[in-house]
Amino acid sequence: MSKTSDDEILLHNQTWQRERQIIIRLSSLNYRTGELGSYLHNIACGVSELIGVDWTVVTFCQEGFETVLASSLEMGEGEHVYSLHGLLTGTVIKMGHSLAVKDAKKNPEYGQAPEGYCAYLGIPLRTAENKVIGTICSFNHQPRDFTKEDIQIVELFAERAATAIDNYHLYQQQCKFNHLLEAEVEKRTTELQTTQAKLLEQERLAAIGEFAAMIVHEIRNPLTTMIMGLKYFRKTILTESAQERLALALSEASRLERLLSEILLYAKPQVLELYELDVNELIYEVLLCIHEMPEAMERQIEFIPVLPTVKIFGDKDKLKQVFINIIRNACEAVAAGDIVKLKVDFLHRNKVCVNVYNGGEPIPSEVLTKLSQPFFSTKPGGTGLGLAITKRIVNAHNGELSICSDLLIGTTVSVQLPVVPFRSF
Repeated sequence: MSKTSDDEILLHNQTWQRERQIIIRLSSLNYRTGELGSYLHNIACGVSELIGVDWTVVTFCQEGFETVLASSLEMGEGEHVYSLHGLLTGTVIKMGHSLAVKDAKKNPEYGQAPEGYCAYLGIPLRTAENKVIGTICSFNHQPRDFTKEDIQIVELFAERAATAIDNYHLYQQQCKFNHLLEAEVEKRTTELQTTQAKLLEQERLAAIGEFAAMIVHEIRNPLTTMIMGLKYFRKTILTESAQERLALALSEASRLERLLSEILLYAKPQVLELYELDVNELIYEVLLCIHEMPEAMERQIEFIPVLPTVKIFGDKDKLKQVFINIIRNACEAVAAGDIVKLKVDFLHRNKVCVNVYNGGEPIPSEVLTKLSQPFFSTKPGGTGLGLAITKRIVNAHNGELSICSDLLIGTTVSVQLPVVPFRSF
């Protein structure tokens, strides 16, 4: 084996070992509501260890001041609050993006580093609402360059820290709200349980996204090579049984490739391009696409629009994806010649509801509660991410997805979306 090949193998192993360390660190983070300090301390120590720096802090920044929430080194008792003016951290907050400085003493225009430190890497903490609330700052005694991989690693941990801090403040607000409404004990308890469930769901989705981004990258390249190799064998003369096995292998490889694509789609944050949309026109466009699909062949699709017309703010392509997925599922649930009905209703509280009905076999209650969970599927060969992605898109539009099913009316999938407020001129 050549030296170049040995070096490539060594580099690949080192990369995999580092990614494995990252996954172990991320998996070890276990945030519980109200226990913010130890959670952020683990993040600060993990960043210092993984990128090899002397000191890392997690800060919360507000009104021109930063508060150190966690540090990889002991800082002593008391609150540690500093003015952002003239500091490197202040530059990160002002710019709103990552800042890497090899030697702050030679580049004073970026701001001042703590005494005794030269190299600096600052990553903003950004909430789901795109608001910068703090930083993860790493310092090194000696000058050093920070690689693209170093920045990506810290950005992973910054996402977890921002989510934890945001959730912590939500939790604090919830506690204050509960205190003011002690007379309504039953109602308050229900709201608290709902909020806690949402916090746990956010953390679970964040973990899935971080894990997927690393693992899919490692799997996709060798999988593509395997598929190319299998397709090459189709050109050779094979026995009938060998052809069947080859076809099965290609089918399973393609299914795995689709699964990887859907995992990435599910893990990717929902960034919306919002425009004013007419709901009836949107459904008409969806139906044009549906009629060309095999699942809709020989099915009757009946559409009852809302009158007068109703408009929403939405991402047209993503909402099309939502309704195509729901209508395809409805078509698959009924036999040839059966009817799938779509009905748009204007609800009170300025909401519009798109209902998709099918008269197929009712869905058992124990299955119904799991349908929108990731990786749960009732279809042979299904990835279990279709409805999970659909629900994420609807939620990103501040909407609600619900499914009900019984023997009398069949199954109804409902999507509620806020409408554009009426404007008078």
